[in-house]
Amino acid sequence: MALNDLRKKIRYSLPSLMVAAVLLVGCTVSYKFSGASIDYTKVKTISFVPFQNRAPYQWGPMAAMLNEALSDMFVQQTKLQQVSRGGDLQFDGEIIAYDQFNKSISSDGYSAMVQLKMTVNVRFTNNTNHEEDFERQFSATRDFDATQSLDSVQEELVTQMIKEIVEAIFNAAVANW
Repeated sequence: MALNDLRKKIRYSLPSLMVAAVLLVGCTVSYKFSGASIDYTKVKTISFVPFQNRAPYQWGPMAAMLNEALSDMFVQQTKLQQVSRGGDLQFDGEIIAYDQFNKSISSDGYSAMVQLKMTVNVRFTNNTNHEEDFERQFSATRDFDATQSLDSVQEELVTQMIKEIVEAIFNAAVANW
């Protein structure tokens, strides 16, 4: 009797399982891992006016590093074509601050930790929807041990700060979450 009950259950559940499998295969979920939400039917191009370093304290390669990282982020994470000027999306701005501060003092009265801070002013124009235009400042900081010289850690810390700032700019401009 138990074998007959089992056969009936299998006979009635098999079609249900097949319908469920077809429904699951037919349903898809779409994720955008870049976080960009761009309407590519309207927005096709992007342009960058090179960011200048206008900070009172300067490190030579910083502006070039920022410009390259910003351009690379949009090339790698979107399908936008980069044009020299007049893009549907336009960026320009400047590095306005690059400073180091004593963050903590040791028991002997000398600096123990130093904080490095970079601030970039960004003007973003969306020529397909001017409601999304903005001018904002983006900052990042990194700490380093005061026993290290800035020269020995500067490239690594600036690279990290630029990465953080570029991600924030990208999210502010095209990731409408």
